[in-house]
Amino acid sequence: MSFSAPIKHGSAVKPLRATEKVAALLLAMGRELSGGVLREFDPEEIKIVTRAAADLRPISAPELEAVIEEFAQHFSMGPNILGTVGELEKLLAGVLPPEQVNDIISEVLGNTNKSIWERISSVSESMLANYLLKEHPQTAALILSRVKPACAAKVMSQLPADMRHDLMRRMLSLKPIVEEAMRIVEKTMHEDFMINFARNLASDTYPRMADIINKMERGQMEDSLKNLSESRPKSAEILKGMLFTFDDIVNLTAKARMLIFDQIPTDRIVTALKGTDASFRELILSSLASRTRRLVEHELATGVPTQQREITDARRAITDLALDMAGRGEIELNPDQDDQPVFT
Repeated sequence: MSFSAPIKHGSAVKPLRATEKVAALLLAMGRELSGGVLREFDPEEIKIVTRAAADLRPISAPELEAVIEEFAQHFSMGPNILGTVGELEKLLAGVLPPEQVNDIISEVLGNTNKSIWERISSVSESMLANYLLKEHPQTAALILSRVKPACAAKVMSQLPADMRHDLMRRMLSLKPIVEEAMRIVEKTMHEDFMINFARNLASDTYPRMADIINKMERGQMEDSLKNLSESRPKSAEILKGMLFTFDDIVNLTAKARMLIFDQIPTDRIVTALKGTDASFRELILSSLASRTRRLVEHELATGVPTQQREITDARRAITDLALDMAGRGEIELNPDQDDQPVFT
């Protein structure tokens, strides 16, 4: 192959297609290196690249250098990759004809749909119930018809009686779903459970990182997220949705707050509430049993000074408990709420 002056069409150089860029890179690598790469290709991929190489026009050294630089930039952004079917379609669209892309996507979805429904079936019934409450009843019925029966039974037991009865009627009258509509549902479920429920995948690195950031001081937390946003914006977005601080208690439902504070010792509640403003304090007090509230109010009224470190530790213990309960599906943390401080 000769990397000579590029062919010009009029006054412009015809841009390389994706397959031609792959062919150019492989030819530039030489036989030994490219042979190792080609061994990872399947026969059809080798045919595609071979055809592109056979028809490849002369490429200048600067043009090849630009291709290499483009490849290097994509590779350097590897840690930001979040695999979805949509991203896969975009990737293949520049390499393969549309009909081949459709065939591959169909096959991929066929192989992954089982794992998608198995993953959904293993999710906490409370979490899945909360998810379905936000969906259209017909979509919820379709999802319940696809998960394992044991999972569907547990989820339905968590739903309001009127909704449960409605879903049962809808499930009994479900008609066969056209393939394209089913693909949309499965794609949405795949992406929702990959991103929104990432905190519940024990093998995922995001929950571990979120746990670390959650235990930082607020200033350090904000600084870390800001820094991460500059280099890995998607990762920062996912992590932000998984974080939960003492300030975020205002975003919980009254029932969730009651479940949390029922498990917190009175002295720890007193310590955590010191330094909070009146509206925040009243919100927490309204979540306590009458006797506990009177005790907390009495202790707060005494005005006994407390070290800032003790206050921070008490608040952190409460948020850790909330995160643990959310992980078990006992309460739901609102991932759509911005992390706005309520007190200074």
